[in-house]
Amino acid sequence: MTTLGADPVSTYVTGHDFRMLVGGDLVGSADGSRMDTIDPNTGERLTSVPSAGAADVQRAYEAARAAQPAWEAIGVDGRAEVFARFAELIEANRERFAMLDAIDGGLPYRAMHVDVAIALANIRDWPSLVRWHGGRTIPASPGNLHYTSYRPYGVVGKILAYNHPMMFAATRILGALIAGNGIIIKPAPQVPLSALVLGELAREAFPPGVFNVITGGADAGAAIVTHPQIRRIGFTGSVATGLKIQQAAASVGIKHLSLELGGKNPMIVFPDADLDRAIQGAVDGMNFGICAGQSCGSNSRTYIHRDIYEDFIAGVAEKLESMTVAPAYGADSDMGPVVSSEHHERVMGFIRSGREQGARLLTGGERPNGSAAPGGYFVRPTLFADVTTQMDIGRKEIFGPVMSMAAWDDVDEVVATANDTDLGLTAGVWTNDLHAAHRVAERLEAGYVWINDSARHYWGTPFGGVKNSGIGREESIEEYESYLEQKVIHTILREPRL
Repeated sequence: MTTLGADPVSTYVTGHDFRMLVGGDLVGSADGSRMDTIDPNTGERLTSVPSAGAADVQRAYEAARAAQPAWEAIGVDGRAEVFARFAELIEANRERFAMLDAIDGGLPYRAMHVDVAIALANIRDWPSLVRWHGGRTIPASPGNLHYTSYRPYGVVGKILAYNHPMMFAATRILGALIAGNGIIIKPAPQVPLSALVLGELAREAFPPGVFNVITGGADAGAAIVTHPQIRRIGFTGSVATGLKIQQAAASVGIKHLSLELGGKNPMIVFPDADLDRAIQGAVDGMNFGICAGQSCGSNSRTYIHRDIYEDFIAGVAEKLESMTVAPAYGADSDMGPVVSSEHHERVMGFIRSGREQGARLLTGGERPNGSAAPGGYFVRPTLFADVTTQMDIGRKEIFGPVMSMAAWDDVDEVVATANDTDLGLTAGVWTNDLHAAHRVAERLEAGYVWINDSARHYWGTPFGGVKNSGIGREESIEEYESYLEQKVIHTILREPRL
């Protein structure tokens, strides 16, 4: 393996004092607790970071609450100036962020440069999206004034996923911040490093207390969710954790939640589709080269018309076999490891069940040879054919580099099969018949549907799921509005009667 730099761990991690950002200060946890973070490329310990508890959440809340009124008062233009400075600081550290996510998360260095670019574009674009936003007047009665206005919640808690560490830490907060809220971020415990460095830079851009970063495990997350004064929570992660967050939040009060959860996302390929483009779309849609298939939006179920089925699965298998699986900070890495030893065992368990339940394994299903470090959490890109909805790999979200494919003959049956899940995040349709494409897209139970495309997000279009894939929408004006409370004001303008 050719590494990018002599020793990226020594350069970017070793010797760095990673601390949380609370109230403008870089701090440890209140009780001194720390937790280790592991390099999934090698299975070795990288460093330790603070492990926050309820006392740290309270410190962060008090700092954000104190800073929020002034942050709201400077308006969108004032906040846009801060965003511009934040973008400059990130731009100057883009190499650092790309390498930290490769080391800490096992996410390929080249792809993480794209994540940084997306984050920068989002930071620069949010102010222009929301400047025009305002209330409206309503002709509810003649001669009087009735209008709506919006105010931020105050303090928002954001609990993030591990598959895009820096990008999520930098972008999933922007709607809340540009709306005038203070914020507390908690990155996933597997990937804390880039969020902590982001906090170091935010200290140079934001007023003290507006932007807070804490690290820790489930206890820290629970302290955010159940804090009685944090009335707005955003979470990206698993369905199981999303359900627990709903229950815990409801136990202490009425809270506004947005939940971006799992997906078992279908892609339906018609016989008239451009075969080569659809094959590439299926591979791209799995996000192998970004996060080893660890994406809630990955098209992990592909249904191909029987007329082109064998050619299609053979083409996908060929592309997967050509991928180099290696440590993510290597120059020749097409796909890195999964995030942890626990998740590696989970993915391998699904692969074992696929074999045992009768699916046809075309490629993958094991650790790679050669370029991957023996202690790392690597899995070769895996493709199963002839998968049914009775198999675990056909029904459950794997969240890893495993694709399931099956043939179809009848369009009504394949739509019914695609919808036969309690999840509904994304879906895809591949055909040159736009009439058929739009009819099927309307029938698919998903929040985000691609036609002759996959994986790409178009900023400004609302992203989110239906059913157990979550509530709320992101990356759009709908996200911004979700961080504001609406108020209606009535003014009687007529002369009072005597």
